[in-house]
Amino acid sequence: MLAAMGSQSFEPAGAGAVLLGTAAMTAGVGALVGWAAGSASVGAAAGAAIGIPAGVLAVYRRYRGYFAG
Repeated sequence: MLAAMGSQSFEPAGAGAVLLGTAAMTAGVGALVGWAAGSASVGAAAGAAIGIPAGVLAVYRRYRGYFAG
């Protein structure tokens, strides 16, 4: 009944996919930037470090209605 009203349900697998996808994307971008600067592995590590909080933010924004109550 709630789904018919347009409320959003929390999907753990979907949240994990958003988190992993965001972290992987930032690690990839970091690797490309690092490669251009001379060290792809350092860039990938920096991208992954940025990707974890970015992934948490992406999950929060995606499921904002669920967390609001």
